[in-house]
Amino acid sequence: MVWEGNMPGIYNSWEECQNQIKGHPSAKYKAFDSLAEAEFASKRNYFEFVKKATNNTTTKNQSKSEIIADSISVDAACSGNPGLMEYQCVETISKKLLFHKGPFKEGTNNIGEFLGLVHALALLKKHNNTHTSIYTDSITAISWVKNKKVKTNLTPSPNNTELFDLMSRAELWLKTNTFVNKIIKWNTESWGEIPADFGRK
Repeated sequence: MVWEGNMPGIYNSWEECQNQIKGHPSAKYKAFDSLAEAEFASKRNYFEFVKKATNNTTTKNQSKSEIIADSISVDAACSGNPGLMEYQCVETISKKLLFHKGPFKEGTNNIGEFLGLVHALALLKKHNNTHTSIYTDSITAISWVKNKKVKTNLTPSPNNTELFDLMSRAELWLKTNTFVNKIIKWNTESWGEIPADFGRK
Protein backbone atom coordinates (compact mmCIF):
# COMPACT_ATOMS: atom_id res chain seq x y z
CA MET A 1 0.00 0.00 0.00
CA VAL A 2 1.38 3.43 -1.00
CA TRP A 3 -0.03 6.38 0.99
CA GLU A 4 2.37 8.97 -0.40
CA GLY A 5 4.22 8.44 -3.67
CA ASN A 6 4.13 9.23 -7.36
CA MET A 7 0.69 7.63 -7.53
CA PRO A 8 -0.80 6.48 -4.19
CA GLY A 9 -2.73 3.23 -4.20
CA ILE A 10 -2.59 -0.54 -3.71
CA TYR A 11 -0.01 -2.49 -5.70
CA ASN A 12 0.40 -6.23 -6.10
CA SER A 13 4.18 -6.49 -6.12
CA TRP A 14 7.24 -4.82 -4.63
CA GLU A 15 8.36 -3.93 -8.15
CA GLU A 16 5.15 -1.99 -8.81
CA CYS A 17 5.45 -0.29 -5.41
CA GLN A 18 9.05 0.74 -6.10
CA ASN A 19 7.96 2.50 -9.28
CA GLN A 20 5.63 4.67 -7.20
CA ILE A 21 8.03 5.55 -4.37
CA LYS A 22 11.27 5.97 -6.34
CA GLY A 23 12.44 9.57 -6.16
CA HIS A 24 9.59 10.65 -3.90
CA PRO A 25 11.05 12.62 -0.94
CA SER A 26 8.41 11.62 1.62
CA ALA A 27 7.16 8.27 0.39
CA LYS A 28 4.98 6.34 2.82
CA TYR A 29 4.27 2.69 2.12
CA LYS A 30 3.89 -0.73 3.73
CA ALA A 31 3.35 -4.34 2.64
CA PHE A 32 0.29 -6.32 3.76
CA ASP A 33 -0.50 -10.02 3.66
CA SER A 34 -3.86 -9.65 1.94
CA LEU A 35 -5.82 -7.29 -0.29
CA ALA A 36 -8.41 -6.86 2.46
CA GLU A 37 -5.75 -5.60 4.88
CA ALA A 38 -4.38 -3.20 2.27
CA GLU A 39 -7.86 -1.86 1.46
CA PHE A 40 -8.52 -1.34 5.18
CA ALA A 41 -5.19 0.49 5.55
CA SER A 42 -5.84 2.69 2.53
CA LYS A 43 -8.72 4.34 4.38
CA ARG A 44 -6.65 5.03 7.47
CA ASN A 45 -3.58 7.00 8.49
CA TYR A 46 -0.15 5.63 7.61
CA PHE A 47 1.21 6.28 11.09
CA GLU A 48 -1.32 3.93 12.69
CA PHE A 49 0.42 1.06 10.92
CA VAL A 50 3.94 2.26 11.62
CA LYS A 51 3.19 2.15 15.34
CA LYS A 52 1.87 -1.38 15.04
CA ALA A 53 4.98 -2.42 13.18
CA THR A 54 7.23 -1.65 16.14
CA ASN A 55 5.72 -4.59 18.02
CA ASN A 56 5.24 -6.87 15.04
CA THR A 57 8.03 -9.34 14.30
CA THR A 58 6.76 -9.93 10.77
CA THR A 59 7.29 -6.36 9.57
CA LYS A 60 10.12 -3.85 9.18
CA ASN A 61 12.15 -4.88 12.18
CA GLN A 62 12.72 -8.42 10.96
CA SER A 63 16.35 -9.40 10.72
CA LYS A 64 17.87 -11.65 8.11
CA SER A 65 18.41 -14.26 10.80
CA GLU A 66 14.69 -14.98 10.55
CA ILE A 67 14.98 -16.19 6.97
CA ILE A 68 14.32 -19.92 6.81
CA ALA A 69 17.49 -21.66 5.64
CA ASP A 70 15.63 -24.71 4.32
CA SER A 71 13.96 -22.76 1.55
CA ILE A 72 14.00 -21.83 -2.11
CA SER A 73 13.04 -18.51 -3.71
CA VAL A 74 11.28 -17.66 -6.96
CA ASP A 75 11.07 -14.41 -8.89
CA ALA A 76 10.07 -13.10 -12.30
CA ALA A 77 11.21 -10.24 -14.52
CA CYS A 78 9.24 -8.58 -17.28
CA SER A 79 10.36 -5.95 -19.75
CA GLY A 80 7.17 -4.00 -20.39
CA ASN A 81 3.62 -4.86 -19.36
CA PRO A 82 3.03 -7.04 -21.22
CA GLY A 83 6.51 -7.78 -22.49
CA LEU A 84 9.33 -10.30 -22.51
CA MET A 85 8.99 -12.27 -19.29
CA GLU A 86 11.13 -14.88 -17.56
CA TYR A 87 11.18 -16.54 -14.16
CA GLN A 88 13.63 -18.51 -12.06
CA CYS A 89 14.15 -20.34 -8.80
CA VAL A 90 17.22 -20.48 -6.56
CA GLU A 91 18.23 -21.94 -3.22
CA THR A 92 17.62 -19.04 -0.82
CA ILE A 93 20.92 -19.15 1.05
CA SER A 94 23.40 -20.35 -1.59
CA LYS A 95 21.55 -18.74 -4.54
CA LYS A 96 22.23 -21.89 -6.56
CA LEU A 97 20.02 -21.81 -9.66
CA LEU A 98 17.42 -24.59 -9.69
CA PHE A 99 15.58 -23.60 -12.85
CA HIS A 100 15.14 -20.72 -15.27
CA LYS A 101 12.37 -20.42 -17.87
CA GLY A 102 11.91 -17.92 -20.66
CA PRO A 103 11.93 -15.39 -22.01
CA PHE A 104 8.33 -15.64 -23.15
CA LYS A 105 6.68 -13.11 -25.46
CA GLU A 106 3.83 -10.96 -24.17
CA GLY A 107 3.94 -12.03 -20.55
CA THR A 108 3.44 -10.17 -17.28
CA ASN A 109 5.35 -10.18 -14.02
CA ASN A 110 2.43 -11.67 -12.09
CA ILE A 111 2.12 -14.57 -14.53
CA GLY A 112 5.83 -15.25 -14.20
CA GLU A 113 5.65 -15.17 -10.40
CA PHE A 114 2.71 -17.60 -10.47
CA LEU A 115 4.33 -20.03 -12.89
CA GLY A 116 7.54 -19.89 -10.85
CA LEU A 117 5.66 -20.83 -7.69
CA VAL A 118 3.83 -23.75 -9.27
CA HIS A 119 7.01 -24.96 -10.98
CA ALA A 120 8.77 -24.85 -7.58
CA LEU A 121 5.94 -26.75 -5.90
CA ALA A 122 6.00 -29.40 -8.63
CA LEU A 123 9.78 -29.72 -8.30
CA LEU A 124 9.55 -30.30 -4.55
CA LYS A 125 6.70 -32.76 -5.03
CA LYS A 126 8.74 -34.69 -7.61
CA HIS A 127 11.50 -35.17 -5.03
CA ASN A 128 9.05 -36.02 -2.23
CA ASN A 129 10.20 -32.92 -0.41
CA THR A 130 7.57 -31.80 2.09
CA HIS A 131 9.77 -29.67 4.35
CA THR A 132 11.34 -26.96 2.16
CA SER A 133 9.56 -23.58 2.17
CA ILE A 134 9.17 -21.31 -0.86
CA TYR A 135 9.68 -17.54 -0.79
CA THR A 136 8.05 -15.15 -3.25
CA ASP A 137 7.67 -11.36 -3.21
CA SER A 138 4.33 -11.50 -5.05
CA ILE A 139 1.12 -11.34 -3.01
CA THR A 140 -0.82 -11.79 -6.26
CA ALA A 141 0.95 -15.04 -7.14
CA ILE A 142 0.29 -16.39 -3.65
CA SER A 143 -3.43 -15.64 -4.00
CA TRP A 144 -3.58 -17.26 -7.45
CA VAL A 145 -1.95 -20.41 -6.10
CA LYS A 146 -4.28 -20.43 -3.09
CA ASN A 147 -7.33 -20.07 -5.34
CA LYS A 148 -5.87 -22.45 -7.97
CA LYS A 149 -6.85 -19.90 -10.58
CA VAL A 150 -5.07 -17.22 -12.64
CA LYS A 151 -6.82 -13.84 -12.75
CA THR A 152 -4.93 -12.00 -15.44
CA ASN A 153 -6.07 -9.19 -17.72
CA LEU A 154 -3.66 -10.38 -20.41
CA THR A 155 -5.42 -10.97 -23.73
CA PRO A 156 -4.59 -14.22 -25.57
CA SER A 157 -2.68 -13.72 -28.83
CA PRO A 158 -0.46 -15.78 -31.17
CA ASN A 159 2.55 -14.43 -29.23
CA ASN A 160 1.49 -15.77 -25.84
CA THR A 161 -0.15 -19.09 -26.75
CA GLU A 162 2.61 -20.98 -24.95
CA LEU A 163 2.11 -18.92 -21.79
CA PHE A 164 -1.63 -19.54 -21.69
CA ASP A 165 -0.95 -23.25 -22.15
CA LEU A 166 1.50 -23.15 -19.23
CA MET A 167 -1.04 -21.32 -17.07
CA SER A 168 -3.71 -23.93 -17.84
CA ARG A 169 -1.30 -26.72 -17.00
CA ALA A 170 -0.33 -24.97 -13.76
CA GLU A 171 -3.97 -24.58 -12.73
CA LEU A 172 -4.58 -28.26 -13.51
CA TRP A 173 -1.57 -29.26 -11.43
CA LEU A 174 -2.86 -27.27 -8.46
CA LYS A 175 -6.31 -28.86 -8.77
CA THR A 176 -4.95 -32.41 -8.99
CA ASN A 177 -2.11 -32.26 -6.47
CA THR A 178 -1.71 -31.50 -2.79
CA PHE A 179 1.29 -29.99 -1.04
CA VAL A 180 2.29 -29.04 2.50
CA ASN A 181 5.29 -26.85 1.71
CA LYS A 182 4.87 -23.33 3.09
CA ILE A 183 4.69 -20.43 0.65
CA ILE A 184 6.00 -17.33 2.40
CA LYS A 185 5.92 -13.66 1.41
CA TRP A 186 9.51 -12.36 1.17
CA ASN A 187 10.01 -9.29 3.37
CA THR A 188 11.79 -7.03 0.87
CA GLU A 189 11.71 -4.00 3.16
CA SER A 190 13.74 -5.76 5.85
CA TRP A 191 15.77 -8.29 3.87
CA GLY A 192 16.45 -6.55 0.57
CA GLU A 193 15.69 -8.07 -2.82
CA ILE A 194 14.67 -11.71 -2.94
CA PRO A 195 17.62 -14.01 -3.77
CA ALA A 196 16.00 -15.04 -7.08
CA ASP A 197 15.84 -11.39 -8.20
CA PHE A 198 17.13 -10.71 -11.70
CA GLY A 199 18.88 -7.52 -10.56
CA ARG A 200 17.48 -5.24 -13.25
CA LYS A 201 15.73 -2.61 -11.15
